[in-house]
Amino acid sequence: MRNTAFEGRRTMITGGLGFIGSNLARRLTELGAEVLLVDSLIPECGGLQFNIRGLEGKVRVSISDVRDSHDLRHLLHGQDYLFNLAGKTSHMDSMEAPHADLEINCDSQLSILESCRRSNPAIKVVFASTRQIYGVPDYVPVDETHPVRPVDVNGIHKMAAEHYHVLYNNVHGIRTSTLRLTNSIGPRMRIRDARQTFLGYWIRCLIEGKPIEVWEGNQLRDFTYVDDVVEALLLAASSEDANGRVFNLGGDSPIGLRHLAELLVEINGGGRYVVCPFPPEHKRIDIGDYYADFGLIRSVLGWEPKVPLREGLSRTLAFYREFLPHYL
Repeated sequence: MRNTAFEGRRTMITGGLGFIGSNLARRLTELGAEVLLVDSLIPECGGLQFNIRGLEGKVRVSISDVRDSHDLRHLLHGQDYLFNLAGKTSHMDSMEAPHADLEINCDSQLSILESCRRSNPAIKVVFASTRQIYGVPDYVPVDETHPVRPVDVNGIHKMAAEHYHVLYNNVHGIRTSTLRLTNSIGPRMRIRDARQTFLGYWIRCLIEGKPIEVWEGNQLRDFTYVDDVVEALLLAASSEDANGRVFNLGGDSPIGLRHLAELLVEINGGGRYVVCPFPPEHKRIDIGDYYADFGLIRSVLGWEPKVPLREGLSRTLAFYREFLPHYL
């Protein structure tokens, strides 16, 4: 059934030229929304103009930084929905440049919510958080009642931003919902390096004929295809039952990283991987096994992943075989 909640409605996406934002924009235009994409095109993040190829004339784009509160108030005025996806994703960058991570992943989030409170309190906000806030799991699958104790600066800032969103819902009446994303995969993700996802860099190596480096290789992970992430964002935005709530996303089944590398090589029809020791600086912030229990969002919003891992990997590889030069 077609979701009519967005037809003719004004929607704004921060990080709109990035991986998830650009895929969300495509879906929103199909649903008849008026779409404004806001992105600063910071080189270390994932924004690319090429990500909206084919959407020219269907969306508006503002090259703006979420750290600019003056711009934010102007851009947020009159919007019905805000998909708050802007942020730094690199865990290592956050450890090496913690103040930059603080500005974008924490301070700017407070500014966004303040701008909503002052200029558009009727807006509905959906915030993209991360499973990294859980830290090293006490148990798997991890549900939303699991303690949150991040192991890196990025996780601490995302945790604070989550709390801001819940607080502004509960105290100021700004309707917010938060999704804790796991490893998201699909077309338009960053592959030039591992800042956004290690899997993107694996795919680049595979297509370029280089070996995939698997660190240790026994860790379990889950993966959500981007179309399923987009569907979760839309459900959270259009449901009043999601207000003030925090939900895990997850994948159809967890997989060990060595087996994931084998699966990628098989789907690609060639390639190889090597198992390496963890670099010490990465090992210090590794969380070991992680996969999510997404039972809460399934029971409240009816969401569950629909694209199996193999199919998602096949679609992703096909996209980058065609468009690889644009992502390097």
